[in-house]
Parts: sequence; structure tokens; C-alpha cells
Amino acid sequence: MNDNPSPAVSDTQPPLITVSGLEIRFHEGPVLLPATTVRMRAGQVTALMGSSGCGKTTLLRALVGHLPTGAAVTAGTLDVLGRTPHRLPAEELRTLRRSAVAYVGQDPGSALNPRMTVRRLVTELADAPADETVRALLAECRLPVDTGIVDRRPTALSGGQQRRVALARALARNPRVLLLDEPTAGLDAALRDEIGHLLRHLAISRNLAVVIATHDPYLADTYADHTTRLTPKTSPAARTANVPPASSATTAGSPVGDGISAQEIDAFFRDGRRRHPVLTGAAFTAAPGSAGAIVGPSGSGKTTLLRVLAGLHPTHSGRLTLDGRPLAAAIRRRTRGQQRRIQLVPQNPLDALNPRHTVAQQLARPLRLHTDLPRSALPGRIAELLDQVGLPADHADRYPDELSGGQRQRVSIARALAAGPDILLCDEVTSALDTDTATGVMDLLTRLREDHHMTLVLVSHEHQLVARYTDTVHLLEAGRITGSGPAARLLPV
Repeated sequence: MNDNPSPAVSDTQPPLITVSGLEIRFHEGPVLLPATTVRMRAGQVTALMGSSGCGKTTLLRALVGHLPTGAAVTAGTLDVLGRTPHRLPAEELRTLRRSAVAYVGQDPGSALNPRMTVRRLVTELADAPADETVRALLAECRLPVDTGIVDRRPTALSGGQQRRVALARALARNPRVLLLDEPTAGLDAALRDEIGHLLRHLAISRNLAVVIATHDPYLADTYADHTTRLTPKTSPAARTANVPPASSATTAGSPVGDGISAQEIDAFFRDGRRRHPVLTGAAFTAAPGSAGAIVGPSGSGKTTLLRVLAGLHPTHSGRLTLDGRPLAAAIRRRTRGQQRRIQLVPQNPLDALNPRHTVAQQLARPLRLHTDLPRSALPGRIAELLDQVGLPADHADRYPDELSGGQRQRVSIARALAAGPDILLCDEVTSALDTDTATGVMDLLTRLREDHHMTLVLVSHEHQLVARYTDTVHLLEAGRITGSGPAARLLPV
């Protein structure tokens, strides 16, 4: 762990947060946070960096007194505004969270009530819940208040918009400390810069101590006053040298056909009787064994297009085909074989993982549904799947809240691979991973695609990654496909 202060920022004022040799681990189990020392001051942005699983999210959660079940502080001290969060009585801890320390998690959409409008979500936390206050907060978070967004629900927002609504909710409390886990994951370059500028502005204008956990070196180098690098005692990397044989569902041979196709797709979200269009006349085709990408600004409809292909967004018109045959819009109307063949890895892994089930249980379900493996062979196959995505076998016994965001993403990928899919739809699957792990995961997916003629469809804002690992790219803007062609031509890097 190493702390590098920016020489342009004064460190004379006392820190709001002091972490000294703090270590967190499971009882008689693995270390979640190695001994870490860092100080965080008002008016400054502090970045926490390190490989997936190094403890960044664990440290953020410790600052709000929310340690994973079964975890404990085993060494060092922690002071947040003169308090030790994990030792506070429940009522004092609630007061600290309500009035002084705000936390925006890596999957902000999961924290937004899907039945509430943006207006209600922000109003319920605002000190002055007037409509002008709500609009001012949304505008401060760079959201377009003149588009009717205040009356939309979270399901009608893009991932980037959900992040900024969650940020507006956090700011509505007028906190002294703002904690953000991967605030720019899954955002396009322009929006990442906008969020970086916003966080700097908030730190200075509101005199906030802003703490961000991030894999993005550009964000840390450009906008943070201090960068603290965490190094885990063990740092597994995704390995691709020896990919185990695919499940029997795949080795039986992928059907050779025309691949998956969508034509004239008009998709929308419902808000009562109102319809908010997301896709207009969108067309997409992926041939068997190909690697294609969908790129575009945040909110352009990329995730919706993937969900349409996966049968998870049936609110649309148009035609879907699989190998030239009609494909039902809703996943429940598709055959078991069609469900197996098309698998989606969502941007937010909590969308795919059941918090009450262990990793082993999450992976066993698709294996039971889609393969003929005997029960006795399941533990071995689960260990192989975890090894493929760079996770130790002992992670099979953990629950999602005992994993870092990057580890959850890798479990989500393993879960999709367990079905032996012919078409893998990946929505920003590397956005929560460090560079080495992201490269390992993409190498793995490329190897599987080549060995088993699997079709890969990737949504990503990382143009260098898209150009390196895909053949064709579809440009999506404001719900319309504006161009398609070779990745090397459309995305020069």
C-alpha cells in the first residue's frame, strides 16, 4: 500500500477520516483488507486503487460500519469524524449514515426503488424537499432536468443515469464525506471526464472529503489529490492457458446457421400510460462464431438492445430470429434450448446473483438445467469454472456480499459460461475489473469463442478493448444504429 499526495493540495487541515494499519478478515478465513493506512481530508479527492479483490470496497464499507457478514477488524484503528463506525450502537450508526457519511455503491441501480420516480427518490432524502431543490441536485449531477427525467423510474434510466441519480440522493443529505465505489465504471470517456470534474467540484464547493474506489488510472491521476494503492496478500489473475473442456451442451456441437438477428426494433419503457422510446428502428446481426461490439454514449440504448436479444426486454416491436427462425420476444416463451444458447452477463452482477445463495449454488443451477453432469461431478466443474475466471476454488462457499465488485462480475461470467452458450451477450463485463484481470477475461472469452464457435457480443466504452477483441462494431446513438462495419475502421486507436 502506497500513498502519493498531490503537491498542489494543502494537507495542513486535520483529516476527517484516519485509517491506521486497518486489517479486516473473515474469522479464521481470508484477509479482505490488508493492513492499510490512509488519511482523507475535506476539500480533497482520495482514490483507492488496486487489483480486483484487494479490499477497496471492503474499506469503503468499513467507513460506514457495514462489514460483510462474518468479517471483523483484526488489526489497526479507524476514525470517521471522531467515531469508530463498527463499534457504534445501531442508532448512532444510522445517524452517522443519514447526516454525515454518504455511500454510493458499485451497483447503484440495485439501491434505487424501482417503483419510485426520480423525484420521489431524491425528495425522500432532501433536507428541503421542494421541486426546485430536486431539480438543482439533478442538474448539479449533470442530469438533463428538462427531459422529464424527474418523473421516470430507475428501470427507464441508463446505467450512467442511475449512478448520477444515486449521487444526487447522496448529496441531498448534505454529507461531510462522500464515498463512491467505481463511479465511472461503464461510462463513456466524455461522461467519465464529466463525472471526474463533478467530483472535484463537489469536493471544493461543498468542502467534502470525496473517496473513490476505482480501477481507472486516468480518473485517479487526473482528478484525485491522493492515490492509495492496496495490494492483496494473494492476487489471483484470470488464467487462460488451460481452458477446461466445455460442458456436454457445448461439445455436442453448436448449430451452424445464420446466427442471431434483430430487425426494425422499436423498444420503450412504460411509465404508467406513457411510453419512453429507447430504440428506434434498430437492426443488429451477429453471425455464428463472430465477435461484435455495440458502442455509443451512455443512455444510447446499448443495454436495452442486449436485453431485447436475451428476451429480457419484451416491450418492443420488430423481428428477432435465431438461425433464420423466429425467436420469441419474451424469454419465457423460448424453448429450453434457446434459453441455454443465449446467455447475458449484465453490467451489474447483482442483477444476476442471488444474495441468499453461495457461489457454488449460483453455478450449480445452470449446470443442472443445461448439462447432463451427474451430481457428483458438479463440485469439480464449479471449481473449473471459477479457475477459468481467475477465482480460487474456495470462493465457491462465499456469498455475493462477501465478494468485491470485480469478483462478483467474474462469478457472473462463470454463471453464464456454465450453460455452455452459443451466444454470449456481455454488458460492460470488464468495467469493474483492473487492467490485467480484464485482459485475462477477454482472452478467455476469445479462446472459448474460437474453440467452440461461440458468438460474442460486447457492449463497452473501452474502444481499445473493442478494437482488439472484436471484428465488427455497431455504433448506437439516441436509440438508432448510425453505422456498422469493421472495428479497426470505425474505432481507430
